[in-house]
Amino acid sequence: MRNTYKYQNLSWIDIESPTQEDVSSLIKEYEIRTIVAEELLSPTRKPKIDIYEKYIFLALHFPIRIRENNTSIIVEKEIDFIIGSNFIITTHNGIVEPLHRFAKSFETNSILDKNSIGEHAGAIFYYIMKSLYDNMINDLENIKDSLNKVEDKIFFGHERKMVRALSELSMEIIDFKQTSRMHKEVLESFSLVPETFFGKDFRHFIDEIKASYTSIHDLILFNKELLSDLRETNDSLLSTKQSENLKLFSALAFVTFPLSLLLALFSIPTSHTPIIGYEYDWEILAGTVIVLAISMLTFFKKKGWL
Repeated sequence: MRNTYKYQNLSWIDIESPTQEDVSSLIKEYEIRTIVAEELLSPTRKPKIDIYEKYIFLALHFPIRIRENNTSIIVEKEIDFIIGSNFIITTHNGIVEPLHRFAKSFETNSILDKNSIGEHAGAIFYYIMKSLYDNMINDLENIKDSLNKVEDKIFFGHERKMVRALSELSMEIIDFKQTSRMHKEVLESFSLVPETFFGKDFRHFIDEIKASYTSIHDLILFNKELLSDLRETNDSLLSTKQSENLKLFSALAFVTFPLSLLLALFSIPTSHTPIIGYEYDWEILAGTVIVLAISMLTFFKKKGWL
């Protein structure tokens, strides 16, 4: 599906799931090299940037956090850019929600002329990247909020359940890091773009994009460190609880074994067994067992073993 947005002399062509027909039309309309246009039809394995005389080809992967089956997952979305002086082309497979929201905003601003987009397509590229990076920052803030909720639950006795929650959040952070790690290298390559291409003000736009990426990188590191601290704390609490349980069961086993042995001795069929056969023999044995059990438990308690 192809959508075209206009602002003054600038054009933004956004194509969802491009076809061979879409690519052929782009080659004719914007004099795009065939080798570049063909890139739009197949996924790239890693981000890249190619600078040509009249346009720039750029492929970037963006992590998008979505809800699926009552849990959050990170979906990697590739967006290909072809940026000319007065046009920008974006292609992607399926809907990319932050890009879709920006398209609505762009269309409204173009119709109402609320603010100045800029005099070249590099400005549109800046606003698109800002929208995508703002969405990434928002997702990372949500991950941080999820980690804070896990922290609260850890100290309310839900350590076992939080093991899975921490593992899921760890996977999200890893996916975020892996998907966005090559952005810095690509953004640095914009320094090779001649100033005559978009004008001197484009440097400012790229600096702003780099600043947004730095915020993303810092948030990833912060979430990773917070996750590591929470996992260490959770494991420590789990280990302590397991040790306490083991100590309790060991004490109970130590208490019950001699009592069981005592009762077993009185159950041996001998010709003369003390107490057995006398009046109140059952009550005497039961009382003896209870008194011994209470005495041992009290002793363990005073020693701090329970």
